[in-house]
Order: sequence, then structure tokens, then C-alpha cells
Amino acid sequence: MSDIVIRKRNEVYLELECEAHISMELSEYFTFEVPDAKFMPQYKKKYWDGKIRLFSPGNGQLYIGLLHYLIEWAEERDYTYSYQDNEYYGKVIERDPYILPETVKEYLDYLTEGTEIKPRDYQYNAVFKALKMYRKIIVSPTGSGKSFMIYSLVRYFTAANLKTLIIVPSISLVTQLYKDFENYGWNAEDYCHQVYAGEAKMSTAPVVITTWQSIYKLPKKYFDSYTAVIGDECHTFKAKSLTSIMTKLHEAKYRIGFTGTLDGTKTHRLVLEGLFGLSDRVTSTADLMKRDQLSQLKIKILALRHESYKFETYQDEMEYIVTHDKRNVFIKNLVGDLSGNTLVLFNYVEKHGEPLFDMINNSIGDTKKVFFVHGGVEASERENIRQLAEVNDNCVIIASYGTFSTGINIKNLHNIVFASPSKSRIRNLQSIGRVLRKGDNKAQAVLYDIADDFSKGSYNNYTLNHLKERIKIYNEEQFNYEIIPVNIKR
Repeated sequence: MSDIVIRKRNEVYLELECEAHISMELSEYFTFEVPDAKFMPQYKKKYWDGKIRLFSPGNGQLYIGLLHYLIEWAEERDYTYSYQDNEYYGKVIERDPYILPETVKEYLDYLTEGTEIKPRDYQYNAVFKALKMYRKIIVSPTGSGKSFMIYSLVRYFTAANLKTLIIVPSISLVTQLYKDFENYGWNAEDYCHQVYAGEAKMSTAPVVITTWQSIYKLPKKYFDSYTAVIGDECHTFKAKSLTSIMTKLHEAKYRIGFTGTLDGTKTHRLVLEGLFGLSDRVTSTADLMKRDQLSQLKIKILALRHESYKFETYQDEMEYIVTHDKRNVFIKNLVGDLSGNTLVLFNYVEKHGEPLFDMINNSIGDTKKVFFVHGGVEASERENIRQLAEVNDNCVIIASYGTFSTGINIKNLHNIVFASPSKSRIRNLQSIGRVLRKGDNKAQAVLYDIADDFSKGSYNNYTLNHLKERIKIYNEEQFNYEIIPVNIKR
């Protein structure tokens, strides 16, 4: 008998049968410390040890997407394994033998026949791998045509009479993806149902596009009819509520995630790969800029030099920064001097967003269209603002990171200002993606990264360390940047 017997319980979990000592070894192997767990309330209150466990010795369950890692682990330790009642599922590398690169190319060419769309080589490759493997995370940056790849998969599933659930993180993306499908020449009204606040959740339509917030509390029965699930911006799926959706989809054998970037931690990647499948980076921002498919990016780091000061906590430093009058005036003047459309991103609505909007609107509201966007602004209004920016060159959008850092598509965007500091890899790269799309009269995009330096000697303040993390990202992504020191006093 094999050391490990592998059964497929459903399309979410494998069930492993093995000796107790092997089970404990597996548990240790699939246990990871969560970065920054010590700052989380559950950890501080000692309700949680700061670790995430992807294998349960109690019930022997492991996410199917981690099968590849299980096999690698077993072979490295000379443990034997076998598949019970499901030999075909054990073919980790080769899945659907009928899906071939040439057939996928013919299919995408057929979908775009008579249109101006010309599928790119990495799009052929991404759709091929997703269909062949059933499970895949496609890592592809903003401007790479993710919506077209999603559209290609949806058309395939619809033709095969498979019901598809598309999950997105925001209401804006529900309507935007629907309109993208229409722009590709599909009569989306006949096939797609949109779900967000106030809309009916039940539908017989073959394709349902929804925010995760609209469905995460629904019972498992709601999800039983779906054979395919697509997660757009799937890096958000590490949240407990989103994980609960994926684990209710017991019948969904096709699980495809799309994201511009993962956060760089092993824990994050393995949770997502467990829910969807192995990740595959199909192209990069630097490559797309070399191909002239994205605008050339220039980053100007405006390093504001303050009087040296040591803050007790990160929160104290942020409070000081966002209420700093001269800092906000500096941002107002910067935005007023910029040509073209500008997106200003902030963290705190009342403390920072509202004062910035008032200052900028009072200063340049007579010559430019100034908009304020946050979580309380309706999806229809956000879409109106996006459309206005596409046809005008004098718009300033003051927006919270949560509403405009991910997924919003504005080709006619020339400048982006980081008004609030962040060290999050995902947030920074997704935010940069807002300004990279090419427009008719746009060859270059500029990011103004506003940083704050309170350092003295060997001491670096919290947000200055965050700048160092952003610079690491810029170097990894091969972005061009310059650091411009600016003296600023209270």
C-alpha cells in the first residue's frame, strides 16, 4: 500500500490517508507564519498564534490547488503515493488532452474576426494554459488585456453550456467588465447578469458577474450550479469571506484567477494557489512598455524633508502627515501645475481626502473639472467620472485607494499622485497600473510619489522605511525613477 492515498473529495479539497507521523510532517510543511501577524488584533488578544495551516491532520483535507506541492514534497522524501477512485485527476501536469495551443489560437482568432482586436502571444498562451489545466492563476499586469482573456474563457464556457461565476472586488468592475464584453462584440445582455447591492442574486443567466460582498453570506446551495469560476483581481481572495465563497463552489472544476501582482509572500501565494491553481506570470509591465503597449512610466519621488522627529507609533506619524497644512498645500500646488488628467490617491476620507478636495477644488475648480471619489460614491457616478476623464484633458480625480487603485480603466490618464504613503506591493503596483494605459495623445505617464523624511542619524521614520520598500519594487519592476528632495516645515 502507498504511504499516501489521495482522494478527491470535491472540486475544493483532496482527502489524504496516511500514517499519523506523515500527517504531522505534512501539517508542519503546510503551516506558515503570516507576515505582520503581530500587529493584528486576534494575535494581540492571543486568540490566534499568527500562523495559517493549509493541511488539517484532523480531517486529512488539503486544497486541490496544492496537489503539485504535495507530490514534490512526497518525492523529495521518498514517500509513495497513489490516487484512489480518480486516476485521471492525478495527472498534475497534463490535464485536458483535447486542448492544444493551435486550437486555442484558432479559437481566439475566430472570436476577434472582423474586429480591431489582435490577440497577443501571451494571451494565446494564458488562455491555453487555463483551459488545459482547469486551474490557473494568470499573473498579468494592468494593460495586458486581462478583460479580453476573461472574455475568451467566458465565451468558451458559455458555448460548452457551463454556468460561470465571475467575482470582482468592486461595483465599478461589475459594470466595467460587462461593458468590456459588449465592446468586444458580444450581446452581453442575453448572457450576463450583474449582481451588486440591491440587484437580484439568483439568475438563470449562463454568466453572473458579481462583487464578493454581494454573495459571500449566501448558502452553499446557491453555488452548486456553477461549473466555472473566474476571480478578477484574485489577490483580494485571501480575505476570509472570499475564501468561504471559493470553498462553497464544490462543483466548479474550472477555477481561473487573474491578478496584476501577488504580494510577494509565500503564504499569500499558496492560499491563492490552493483555491485556484498554480500561478503563472505571462508578461510584465517592463515588457509591455518595451513593446509600446503601455505608456512609458517616469517616477518622480518627491522626498519632503521635515524637521527631525521620532514618532511613538505609525498612527501618530500618519496623523501628523495627513494634517500637515504645508504638505497639503504642496500637493495642491503640484496638482495645479500638472497638464492633462491627474489622479490623486489618499488613505483617509475625512482626515485627508476631504481637505485635499476642498483645497484643490477651491484653487483650480474654475479651470479644471475636480471630482471626489470614495466608498460612499455610487457606482454609476464613478462610471460617469471615468467616462468624462476619457474625453477631457482637464480632470482631477481625488480618490481613495480603495475605490480607484484597482481595476479602474482610464486610458486618458496622464499623472498619478501618491498623496498617502504605503508599503503594500499590491496596492502600489495596482495604483501605478491606473496611469499606464495608452491613450490616443499619450506617450508618457508620470507618478509623483510623495514621501516624508523625519530621519536623524541612523533613525528612519516609519513612512521613510515604506519609501524604501517602494523603491525596491521600482527596481524589481525595472521602473525609471529619480529622487527629488524638497524642504518643508510645519
